Amino acid sequence: MVLLTNQARARARVPPLKMNELLRQAARSHSLDMARRRFFSHIDPEGGTPFDRMRAHGYDYPAGENIAGGQRRPHEVIHAWLNSPGHRANLLHPDFSEIGVGVHLGYGPLWTQTFGYA
Repeated sequence: MVLLTNQARARARVPPLKMNELLRQAARSHSLDMARRRFFSHIDPEGGTPFDRMRAHGYDYPAGENIAGGQRRPHEVIHAWLNSPGHRANLLHPDFSEIGVGVHLGYGPLWTQTFGYA
């Protein structure tokens, strides 16, 4: 997923993203939470935001989040995000420098991509 994201960024002449473990943990936990509690949203049932989740995982510079559901393969998710204006803006944002990715393959699959500023 990170490779495909960076390939899309290269085509758009945007610097590549670097994987960040704290962002990865935030993304994985959100995908799992959505699957376990059967919701699909950037905002969790208690009102927690992507920025809240990234900070709760120890990441101090949260920037954005993409979520997707139902796509079976990473290239299908990237294709969907690139065809959605808001998701595309996150994926290709030139100021974002770090990324984390999570997927839950059970219910869904449910994909989460978190972005940050280094």
